Amino acid sequence: MPSFDIVSEVDFQEIDNSVNQAAKEIESRFDFKGSKSSLDFDKTAKVIKVLADDDMKLRAMHQILGTKMAKRGIDLRSLDYGKEELGSMNTIKQTITLKNGLDKEAAKKVTKIIKESGLKVQAQIQDDQVRVTGKKIDDLQEVIALLKSNTDLGIPLQYINMRS
Repeated sequence: MPSFDIVSEVDFQEIDNSVNQAAKEIESRFDFKGSKSSLDFDKTAKVIKVLADDDMKLRAMHQILGTKMAKRGIDLRSLDYGKEELGSMNTIKQTITLKNGLDKEAAKKVTKIIKESGLKVQAQIQDDQVRVTGKKIDDLQEVIALLKSNTDLGIPLQYINMRS
């Protein structure tokens, strides 16, 4: 019976590369000269730590990071911007958490969309992914098209392990 898996994964090496590129650009830009602004990717906690002098520099750093990630093929919906906190010496700290894997709510949304579509397929949640099975590959391809056109999920989805 044909099947495929729906996952939401990010490539941590590409994220590390884009954070390093953004940090280099921030160090070399004229408007950041003499500032304490920095970007740091914590690989174990899977978060990006942002430190900026003021709100304007923080927004500029978001824009620089977003451009570098987009150039490397990372979907910006996989970034979860945390609350801005005041640090020492009037700096602003922010933690950007990376969404990796489907959480329970997102998996439930995906299965609900598939079931409401009326297609003759079965969707079941397995840990941090959803497995979709059906009798025809065409039905599975319709599910993929349906989920690609649905934009209210708020997370990037990948479709892997297509088996016939």
